[in-house]
Amino acid sequence: MKIGNLEFKNNVFLAPMAGVTDLAFRTVSRKYGAALAYSEMISSKALFYKDKKTFDIIKSNKSDTPLAVQIFGSDEKIMASTAKEALSTGAKILDINMGCPAPKVVKCGDGSALLKDIDKIKRIVYAVKNKVDVPVTCKIRSGFDVVCAIECAKAIEDSGADAITVHPRTREMYYSGKADIDIIKKVKETVKIPVIGNGDIFAPEDAKNMLDKTGCDFIMVARGAQGNPFLFKEILDYLKNGTYSQPSNKEKLDTMLWHLELLIDDKGEYVGTREARKHIAWYTKGLKGSAEIRQKVNTTKNYKELTKVVADYFDTL
Repeated sequence: MKIGNLEFKNNVFLAPMAGVTDLAFRTVSRKYGAALAYSEMISSKALFYKDKKTFDIIKSNKSDTPLAVQIFGSDEKIMASTAKEALSTGAKILDINMGCPAPKVVKCGDGSALLKDIDKIKRIVYAVKNKVDVPVTCKIRSGFDVVCAIECAKAIEDSGADAITVHPRTREMYYSGKADIDIIKKVKETVKIPVIGNGDIFAPEDAKNMLDKTGCDFIMVARGAQGNPFLFKEILDYLKNGTYSQPSNKEKLDTMLWHLELLIDDKGEYVGTREARKHIAWYTKGLKGSAEIRQKVNTTKNYKELTKVVADYFDTL
């Protein structure tokens, strides 16, 4: 299973998610089997102007590998000139975001706005590819307001990209409705480079269905992994054996506490404690009394208090 000259131990990846896939999240996801993890997307212009916060986002370590860093922008000269800096923390893949639906990104002509301009897509991919010696990949949606994934995918391949990720929703859909995986199938039938399928993978059955029905080479898990890194192992077990088991409450607690510890170590107690709140909400979603634990967590002021609230809650389950 390769992208360019890079080989992977399996075909299940962790997607880039803004405000989510930091070093701690990637570390936990790798433990449960994610073969490739993506950084949060970063601005090529921010790299160009040496923004410290942007370099903090792509912070990594020796165990955080293979790592893909995702950049966004629409100025091919700036994207090309900063491409090597995006890889400065040891990333093995450079991914170009052509799918972000956020208004603040789209209004600048970045993200999914690129899907309206195939010539610009070609220029960006070609310019970036010729500046780095690692695989260059692109992540697209099925289109902006109309489906154009096949045309965009072909342009991306012709410009030298090594793989393409397809999220089969238009920008106008955001995350509503159902992902049309038939679009992934059509892209796979059109291009020769590897295709990564993304969208609505919340259970092992979803992953197998996407692989079986689209023929894609890899799958990418996004929102399904929020509070549920166990999903990677479940998918791998299901693809191999046809069965899987869900984590016990003890495993959930132990993993959550480890995740929180990683956050504190990476970002300090003040920031880490506050960022932990959303992760705890995801980990406890659907459990008895989860609304109450969320309220308590949101008023905690330090790491010790936070871990006690969480441990006491799990003792009641």
